[in-house]
Amino acid sequence: MSASHAVPAGRIVAERLLERLAELGVDCLFGNAGTDFAPVIEAYARARSRGARVPEPIAVPHENLAVSMAHGYYHATGRPQAVMVHVNVGTANALCALFNARRDNIPVLVFAGRTPLSDGEAAGSRSVFIHWGQEMFDQAGMVREAVKWDYELRMASQVDAVLDRAYAIAMSEPRAPVYVTLPREVLALPAPETQPAPQRPSSPAQDTRVASLRSRSSSPGVAAAAAPDRTALARLAEWLATADCPLAITASHGRRAEEVERLAALCTAAALPLVAYRPRYMALPSAHPMLIGYEPAAALAEADLVIALDCDVPWIPRLHPRQPGARFVQIGPDPLFASYPLRSFPCDLAIAADTSTVVAELTAAVQGQIEPQRLARRQARAAAWRQSVFGAGELPAPAADAVSSVPWVARCLNRAKRDDDILVIESVFPLQLLELATPGTLFGTSPAGGLGWGLGESIGLKLADRSRRVIAVVGDGTYMFGNPTPAHYMCAALQLPVLTVILNNGMWGAVRRATLGMYPDGAAAADAQPALTMLEPAPRYERVVEASGGYGECVERAADLPAALERAFHVVEIERRQAVLNVLCHYSDEAARRDALR
Repeated sequence: MSASHAVPAGRIVAERLLERLAELGVDCLFGNAGTDFAPVIEAYARARSRGARVPEPIAVPHENLAVSMAHGYYHATGRPQAVMVHVNVGTANALCALFNARRDNIPVLVFAGRTPLSDGEAAGSRSVFIHWGQEMFDQAGMVREAVKWDYELRMASQVDAVLDRAYAIAMSEPRAPVYVTLPREVLALPAPETQPAPQRPSSPAQDTRVASLRSRSSSPGVAAAAAPDRTALARLAEWLATADCPLAITASHGRRAEEVERLAALCTAAALPLVAYRPRYMALPSAHPMLIGYEPAAALAEADLVIALDCDVPWIPRLHPRQPGARFVQIGPDPLFASYPLRSFPCDLAIAADTSTVVAELTAAVQGQIEPQRLARRQARAAAWRQSVFGAGELPAPAADAVSSVPWVARCLNRAKRDDDILVIESVFPLQLLELATPGTLFGTSPAGGLGWGLGESIGLKLADRSRRVIAVVGDGTYMFGNPTPAHYMCAALQLPVLTVILNNGMWGAVRRATLGMYPDGAAAADAQPALTMLEPAPRYERVVEASGGYGECVERAADLPAALERAFHVVEIERRQAVLNVLCHYSDEAARRDALR
């Protein structure tokens, strides 16, 4: 190697930062670079020359997309990933996705460059005119409510300690993103000395032992999940054993396969009906006899015991009446959702613990303790509720020239997908028309409702597991919020063939629902072109993907959708290209009024 290309003898802090991230199990650093990234880019070049193990650098041309990709990657692997953004402006672009991750309890290690601290001669000091205009008195203040912890790396000697604390806090329950600012001058300082990794032994037995030790030494002190209080668990078991009409409601339970299995065992043993209300995951397989649907109204009106499992909003108080005298139980790592400023659902018993552990221990506690006649009554009631939701039968075939309805899209997609296909749904969608059998195949919108999550989520899932087909179902407005040009660019750059289905109704459907829900007989209800609601004239969304070498098709007639899905899956699976179906959809005010009451 020539002197002009020699790797500098000493390492810099940015190098150690990347090495420590890799030791913590971080596979990827999703970044949108700026002038603050110079030491990080230098560190990556040095790492390649040295053969050091560091996270894969992935350039993502929008911060909202980068955080959403990390969101999806965590869903697939259970390992938090790193995102780096450009000082305050990059942080601002990332905020929407960070709110989603915060409310969905997704740990993301977010790093932001910080405007250089000085304008002197130190390496990394100010050298570009924007270094003055981009400085803030409190850069982290703009993101503090969207993260669990924030800090600034101030000294070279802190790098391991700061990263370890960031990781431990992000991964301790309830999990959430963290935010660390990185001044250029600090990243450019000489790295602190670190212990060399142990030499690989020759014996297989020793090899296993050292690998285990290395794994333990590389993992900071993530807090163990809380165990359920025994007295509270016994009280809940008694209530569940004696209730006439118990009901479980969940939104975020089912992230891991064992959660689904344990919940299925409890619901079977106790004949406990479950509603998955605005679910983020598949809580129970569609065929499970105790899954009674996705809306709580009918069962909630009769229930004398309501158990909310990982559920921030188990019902809408003004829309869903409850049984007088009913008992209410809330279970989760943070059952009271302390980060929500106001949440006033009734609570007779709160259990702060890992929900899956509570479910398993509750199953053991009630096994054989419920009278057979009581079980039979519960089973019969659940069967009646299930029939009212899942027993509608086949949708009639659409008229020859009709555009699709959202239920029709659901039916067609259900026929075309496989059991292990992953569905990312960022839209109001009739889940009762889908046959969901495999845990980890459904991902729904965060309760923060930050639009634009679905495209990045689907890309992150596909990046983490290239063997699975990934289908993103988004609205037309949601598609635009998802940064489609950067998203399709990423699919092409990383060779990730994702299928995106756009439900194109030419409007902000949520806005229309909210307006009709509040003013069902108002002037806006009779307005064919309500203000701030319509998305017309509609762009040719299917052509955006073509700029990145993908396949796009506009599906104008409902009758053409099954064949269009077949073509799109062929492109994704055989040609290994991404595909977009722009499905024109009819959305009536009658449907909007009905949805507004859920």
